[in-house]
Amino acid sequence: MNGSESKLYLWYLAIRPKTLPAAAAPVAVGSAAAIADGVFAFLPAFAAFLGALLLQIAVNLANDYFDAKNEIDGEKRLGPVRVTQSGLIPPSQVKGAMVATLVASGLVFCYLTLVGGLVIFLVAVASVLAALAYSGGPYPLASHGLGELFVFIFFGLVAVCGTYWVQALSLSWLVVVASIAPGLLISAIMVVNNLRDIPTDEEAGKRTLAVRLGRMKTITLYRAMVLVPYFMMVPLAFAGVGFSVLFTFFTLPMAIMLCDEVRGISGSDLNYTLARTAKLSLFFSLLFAAGLIV
Repeated sequence: MNGSESKLYLWYLAIRPKTLPAAAAPVAVGSAAAIADGVFAFLPAFAAFLGALLLQIAVNLANDYFDAKNEIDGEKRLGPVRVTQSGLIPPSQVKGAMVATLVASGLVFCYLTLVGGLVIFLVAVASVLAALAYSGGPYPLASHGLGELFVFIFFGLVAVCGTYWVQALSLSWLVVVASIAPGLLISAIMVVNNLRDIPTDEEAGKRTLAVRLGRMKTITLYRAMVLVPYFMMVPLAFAGVGFSVLFTFFTLPMAIMLCDEVRGISGSDLNYTLARTAKLSLFFSLLFAAGLIV
């Protein structure tokens, strides 16, 4: 691997690709609802995906930068390599990449505002501020037990409903309810992340939700977030959406395996659980989207 290739690989590590399904999953569900209602528009849907992807990358870079700056990350860290803390990329460059990504997302949101109006502008401002506040600012959300709530709101409710809005310029009860399932599964990714980091976060004074709840209650929370989406599909099917939403049950064995796995392992082994939880959120959402279309 030459110098340029190794540098690209470091940036690949910095954006934390295993978490990026969190950007695709809600956009797929929102777009599928638009297709089902006959209001699908490719360019707004693609822009919604691009905006969500850029925000996800920005959050990951901000988390990397601010956790190193605030001395939360350390040598005992069990998660994937953090490029700032480990000295692989200078902090100024990580900060610059974070700002550039947020600016790029802002440009995407300018287009979406032209399409979707003032409500999308307000959503864009809130999303950018939340991305910065997640691990930065005077009251970092992730350090005060609000990380999972932030993820559920912005990568579940806002992402699904916003994707639908820029295509239909309206919302329905189905879209709002449909946003809950991917929101829970994406939040479960964060729960695994914080479960793994309980020892090091406690030592650093980072009061994540997992630190506040403790290991066993965090595992219970994870299981609930993974399984509740399946329970939601049954009433949706009987409510007239169609039994095709039960396609999601093809992923249930994977969900059950993860619920069983999460209790028996700890430490760096949870990195694999985190990656598989991200895959589950994507596969579930794609099958949910297919079910909505059918």
